[in-house]
Amino acid sequence: MKDASVEPKSVATRENESTGVSRFVRACLRQPVDRTPVWLLRQAGRYMPEYMAVRKHHSLLEICKTPEIAAEVTITAAERLGVDAAIIFADLLLPFTPMGVDFEFLAGEGPVVHAPIRTLEQVQALRTDRVEDLKYVAHAIEKVARHFSAPRADGDQLGIIGFCGAPFTLASYMIEGGSSRNYIETKRMMYSDRAAWPLLMQKLVDVLVGYAAQQVEAGADVIQIFDSWVGALSVTDYREYCLEPTRELVRRVQALGVPVIYFGVDTASLLPAMRETGADVIGLDWRIPLDQGWKALGYSCAVQGNLDPITLFAPEDVLEARVREVLDAAAGRPGHIFNLGHGIVPGTPVENVIQTVKWVKEYEAR
Repeated sequence: MKDASVEPKSVATRENESTGVSRFVRACLRQPVDRTPVWLLRQAGRYMPEYMAVRKHHSLLEICKTPEIAAEVTITAAERLGVDAAIIFADLLLPFTPMGVDFEFLAGEGPVVHAPIRTLEQVQALRTDRVEDLKYVAHAIEKVARHFSAPRADGDQLGIIGFCGAPFTLASYMIEGGSSRNYIETKRMMYSDRAAWPLLMQKLVDVLVGYAAQQVEAGADVIQIFDSWVGALSVTDYREYCLEPTRELVRRVQALGVPVIYFGVDTASLLPAMRETGADVIGLDWRIPLDQGWKALGYSCAVQGNLDPITLFAPEDVLEARVREVLDAAAGRPGHIFNLGHGIVPGTPVENVIQTVKWVKEYEAR
């Protein structure tokens, strides 16, 4: 595992090490592309009949932990939608198990951690030496990368995205015991326990770097870091308690030679601080116009987003107008990856998702 002091490879170095084929990777590095690349958060999910057919026979964790099935789900979604990148089918909480944190998914409740981590002694007991137990994700990535090894009909190489959670978001699940509205226990530790919080952050970073390294070695072109619930923090709290561990995670993943996408929800006020992580791409949710979000970032990185996923339920004329609004806001500036502002929700019409991808692809051709 790389030491935290390792400096990230420069953007120029990472550009030279990339294949130079994938428009998705080039956009991550703010290089010119022939058209805006597109992929969608939760593009393999419960809105898609093919995925639901798999879920009839396998639980979520069974899919994640069986490389053949995880790869199949990943590949099917990417090919059905015609997107420019495939994100591996996995779950944010998978690193919990090798760290010694038991969890399960309960119907109607989501993830539940049976023994929440709330004391220094519990944090000290967390394991960081069993990252190899997560190799099943890397094996799935190998299968996906092998499947998409040849350039597509348009000559472009489909990008492969690996991912992990961010320290704050994973800590919130560990401490709260699941999802939360107010993050009371998380903030209690953050504010009050000057020993437990930084130790928890460091342990998470160390595990996540090892996990990301496996994914990159297996063929991931980009790593996305999901900080799904970081919008619960004020700018002051983000800077004081979360910025440095997140920056360390970004730096150490970049040192593996791949671009990093950093994404959170409800983060408009946090964007300048999030930029300080050094991530190559910042994901924007739908609550801020894309051009305003990019401006808040100083146009110093690429951006990903940011169609409201519920717009996918709208009539065709409304949906097309919203897609064009996002693309117009990017104004042709290098470094825009079209995506949603959050994941596709169950019940979304598949035909609307496919049509959205087509509109993005056709946009520059008009």
